[in-house]
Amino acid sequence: MAADRPDPRGGGLRGGRMSIYLKDPDATVDYLIDWGERLEGRSVTASDWAVVPTEAGGIIIADDAVDGTRTRATLSGGVPGHVYRATCQVELSDGRIDERSITLRVEER
Repeated sequence: MAADRPDPRGGGLRGGRMSIYLKDPDATVDYLIDWGERLEGRSVTASDWAVVPTEAGGIIIADDAVDGTRTRATLSGGVPGHVYRATCQVELSDGRIDERSITLRVEER
């Protein structure tokens, strides 16, 4: 896999470049963040997802979960042509806080 492409397995960004995921406004899709490389023996004890901007018809978090070293958000909705940022903040077993974001552009597909 090329270093500048998004990781389709939900690993987030590779190669340090920012990627924008495309999302259909009628689709409900799972997005994953794999924290494994950053944990260094710790575990994810809690996660909190947020999407900005908040607006009528915008992307909403339909569900979220922690699964081992990965966090998942099920996202739905969105206004075509708008760009959103979904941010996951996690608490680790040693009390530290970490955060990652995913950028999404909504397009009819």
